Amino acid sequence: MIERYSRPQMKRVWSDENKFNKWLDVEIAVCDAWAELGAIPRQAIPRIKQLARCNLKRMEEILKETHHDMTAFLGAVSESVGEESRFIHLGLTSSDVMDTALSLQLVESADILIQDIKELVTVLARKAIEHKYTIMIGRTHGMHAEPITFGLKLALWTEEMRRNLRRLTEAQKVIAVGKISGAVGTYATVPPEVEEKACARLGLEPAPISNQVLQRDRHAHFVTTLAIAAGSLEKFATEIRALQKTETREVEEPFSPGQTGSSAMPHKRNPELCERICGLARLVRGFALTAMENIALWHERDISHSSTERITLPGACLLVDYSLGLFTSVMSGLLVYPKRMKKNLELTKGLVFSQRVMLALIEKGLSRQKAYELAQRNATKAWQGGKTFISLLKADSEVTGVLPEDELKAIFDYQHYLAHVNEIFTRLGLTESQWREKPNSTKSRGGLAPRSV
Repeated sequence: MIERYSRPQMKRVWSDENKFNKWLDVEIAVCDAWAELGAIPRQAIPRIKQLARCNLKRMEEILKETHHDMTAFLGAVSESVGEESRFIHLGLTSSDVMDTALSLQLVESADILIQDIKELVTVLARKAIEHKYTIMIGRTHGMHAEPITFGLKLALWTEEMRRNLRRLTEAQKVIAVGKISGAVGTYATVPPEVEEKACARLGLEPAPISNQVLQRDRHAHFVTTLAIAAGSLEKFATEIRALQKTETREVEEPFSPGQTGSSAMPHKRNPELCERICGLARLVRGFALTAMENIALWHERDISHSSTERITLPGACLLVDYSLGLFTSVMSGLLVYPKRMKKNLELTKGLVFSQRVMLALIEKGLSRQKAYELAQRNATKAWQGGKTFISLLKADSEVTGVLPEDELKAIFDYQHYLAHVNEIFTRLGLTESQWREKPNSTKSRGGLAPRSV
């Protein structure tokens, strides 16, 4: 089922062909290092590099006999190289190759995911600027609170994805390590110099210390970082689902011509893309739990982590890549209804100004308790009846006795809630000059060029 959610670039990273090519890259890098130290004849290296291949079909045949993927791999490679194959895997244990190659795959995956996040940040930033002053009701506990703008909501999402970007960049560094230290990490059969030289050729840092494997806290760090990013996407998608409800209908995810929302009800326009993102986030969280369970291996290593990582590591990368691309597409084509936002804002007939009324009464000398009582008393009447909040306040002598009608009327002004919006956007670097349109950006999902992220 994970295959259904794969995209070409990420699918290639986790293909068997790429995995075994990475194994071969590690083996050749080690041969290079051995040759540099004089343990392997230099003239053998060009032949190894030229001839070494892993025939997947042949490997499968050998695997049926050996039941060990590394020995099957080495058998297939040896047949392609010939006599010089005796220098391949010299002094190594399987995990030297497999864990180091896995790091290469994770680094490659992180490169793709980092670009995905940058594209989403770009789209979110553009939408935030576009709706910087699109006023709507803010909701707490699912209830109307005070006015905000849709741009502020999206600016908050933008900054959250920037944090995900920073976390992923750090997680990539944590996993960008190799391990060429032998059966239990003592370098008894392969000296540290080989590890240093091989890792340098592969673009990895040598792990400062290892046993038979790279320690799985590194992988847990990586997968939990992806789970946090997936959680952010779930949060955003849940908000869109809530705002798309029939009773609310302030936004809608894209709905293409000919698309159907229900086999039974032709009128349905369901937020199924956002629902899909929410569902997939649950899978990634499960993968993160498994990654943390894999930290505790027996002694210098057992194999309990291996079977799960064949699912969780590709799965987490594939699903987060897919979800990022899907949500970027949703946000690029998001339908926004400012008039509906304004209509919903006014559903409570001015109750959103209750705090401003209370504060104005306090400024006139009333105690906070009395001011709260007067504001709440009239708010309750407005909530239960059909009159507006301001008309009830005007009819309340205790209110008008300290708060003149002209001052009361001035309180009911939505612009008050927009006074610091620009300041917030400036703080986040969300300005027109920093997020300008590219001249030729039609092929870009985001269409904007951030000066910095």
